[in-house]
Amino acid sequence: MKREPSPTQRAIRQATPFRSVGQEAVVALLLAAERVKWPYQDLLAAQGDLTLQQYNVLRILRGAGAAGLATLEIAERMLERAPGITRLLDRLEDKGLIARERSSADRRQVTVRITRAGRDLLGELDAPFDRLDDQVLSELSQAEMRTLTRLLERLHRG
Repeated sequence: MKREPSPTQRAIRQATPFRSVGQEAVVALLLAAERVKWPYQDLLAAQGDLTLQQYNVLRILRGAGAAGLATLEIAERMLERAPGITRLLDRLEDKGLIARERSSADRRQVTVRITRAGRDLLGELDAPFDRLDDQVLSELSQAEMRTLTRLLERLHRG
C-alpha cells in the first residue's frame, strides 16, 4: 500500500519518502523558517529599505543604549551569521542609521552606536513588526508557541 505524501513532501513536490524522520524534520524546519522570514523581509524592503540582518543590528544597538557595542560583540549577538559584519555596518552608516567611533586608547577597537535616525526608523517599524509577530504564528495556540519555543531552544543550545 502506497503512503500518501506528507505535507513537507508536497511542499517541495517530492514523490519519494524522506530517508529519515530527522531529514524530514530538518526540511520542515527550513521551510517553516522561510515562511516566517518572508513577511518580515517584505515589510523591511517596503518601509525601511533594510535587510533582516541590518534590522537585527539596529535592534541590538538600540538595546545597548548610549554606550554602544564593539563590532565583534554585535556579530556575536546576531540572529543569523553575518560573515561580512564590516560591510553590513558600512551600509547602515551610509544610510545614517549608525555611527562608528574608534577608541583613542586602542585604534583597533571600534564602538558602534545607533543614531537618532536609526532609533526613529525602528520606532516606525515596532508596531508593524508586532502585528507580524502575531500573524506569522497565528496557526498556533499560545501553548503550542511555548512548546515550539522550548523545542527550538533545545536545538539552538546544541
